[in-house]
Amino acid sequence: MTKYELPIELMREWRHQIHSNPELGFEEKATSALVSNLLTDWGYKVTKGLAVTGLVGQRVFGDGKGPKIGLRADMDALPLQEETGLPYQSRNPGKMHACGHDGHTAILLGAAKAIASLNPQHFNGTLNLIFQPAEEVGGGGGAQRMIDDGLFDQFPCDHIFALHNYPGVPVGSLAFRPGPFMCSSDLVKLTFRGKGGHGGLPHLAIDPTLPLATTISGLQSLLGRNIDPMYTGVISVGKVHAGHSYNIIPTTANLELSVRALQPEVRETLAARIRELAEFQAKSYGCSVEIEYNLGYPVLVNSTIATAELKSAAAKVFSTSQIDSTALPLTGSEDFAYMLEQIPGCYVLIGNGDNGHSAGERIGPCSVHNPHYDFNDDSLSTGAQLWLAVCQHFFHDQNR
Repeated sequence: MTKYELPIELMREWRHQIHSNPELGFEEKATSALVSNLLTDWGYKVTKGLAVTGLVGQRVFGDGKGPKIGLRADMDALPLQEETGLPYQSRNPGKMHACGHDGHTAILLGAAKAIASLNPQHFNGTLNLIFQPAEEVGGGGGAQRMIDDGLFDQFPCDHIFALHNYPGVPVGSLAFRPGPFMCSSDLVKLTFRGKGGHGGLPHLAIDPTLPLATTISGLQSLLGRNIDPMYTGVISVGKVHAGHSYNIIPTTANLELSVRALQPEVRETLAARIRELAEFQAKSYGCSVEIEYNLGYPVLVNSTIATAELKSAAAKVFSTSQIDSTALPLTGSEDFAYMLEQIPGCYVLIGNGDNGHSAGERIGPCSVHNPHYDFNDDSLSTGAQLWLAVCQHFFHDQNR
C-alpha cells in the first residue's frame, strides 16, 4: 500500500482553529479566508464568492487534458451550544462544529498542501477543490447555491467526491455504497383551521385539534400500508401546537413533519398521501387545512461507476479489512445530493471512532449534532490519504 506524507500537525492546528471559531451557513467569512489564504500560498488559483462564502481552489497538472476531478468539503457549523469543555471548544456562543465539518475542511486542506509539496510531474488533469458553505441550512443549501452561481460552468468535473465522518465506526475504515445512499428530507407544515370557542361549549365551535390528532395517528399507516416494505420512508412529528389556554378551543392547530425517503418514487408517494390524509381528516371534522410542503435535499445517489473508481483508488492505500463495500444506507440527508444530480460521483463515510477523548468533559459515545461531539483528529489522515489516492488514481499519466 502506498502512503503519502501529510502535514498532520498543521491539519490538527487548522481543525482546532476552525472548531474554536464556528460560523453558521453563509457566514463562514473567517473560515473561507483561512482556506483562501492557504490555497493561494500553495499556488492554487482561488475563485471566491460562490454561494456568498464558498470558494474553489484549482490546480492544473500537465497540459490539463486529463480527467477533471472535484473534491468537496463543507465548512459550516450548527446553531448549538458546545458542552465538550475541550481546550479548543467554541468561542462563539450558540454555535458549534457538531457535525465535523471542521475536520472535513482540514482534511481537504491537508491533501491540498501535500499535493502542492509533491508537485507531481507525472500528473495530468484538473483538480477542483470545492469548499462549500451552508450544508446544514436545509432547503436549497450551499451546494445548490454554488451550482446556481455557476460552479460546474466555471469548473466542469468528470467526477466529484465528498466524505463525511461516521461516529461509531472504527477510525481508518471507509464505507461505500453505490446507488441511493442517503434519504431526501422534506419539511411539511399543516395548519388545521376550525372555529374557536369556549371549552365548555364545544358544540358551538369547530375543534381543529381533532383532525390534527387523527392525522398524527394515520401518518405511520402510510409507511406501513402504502410503501413497499423493502423500501425506506420515515415520517417524524417534530412540532405540535394548538391553543393558549386549557378552557379555550383554538381556531387553529399546527403540525410540522420531517419526511424522508431513500427512493424518489417513495418521496412522491408520501407527498401525495400526506396531502390526502390531512385534507380528508380536516373535512371529516368540518375543518380546512393549509399545507406547506417544502422540498428539501433530494435522495443522494452514488454513481455506480464513480463508486467503483473511488474504491479502486482506496484499495491502493487501505487494506481490504478497512473497506466496507456494502454499507447500509442512511436516513440522514446531505446537500451533496444536488451536486451528484449534476455530476457522477460518490459520497463516502470515514470512521470517527467512539468519540472518546482524553481532554474535556464528555458523555461518552455520541453521534453528530450533539453538544458533546468532537471530530476525531485521528481520522484526519484517513480522509487526506483517500483524497491523495484519488489524485494518484485519476491524474497519473503513464505517458509522461
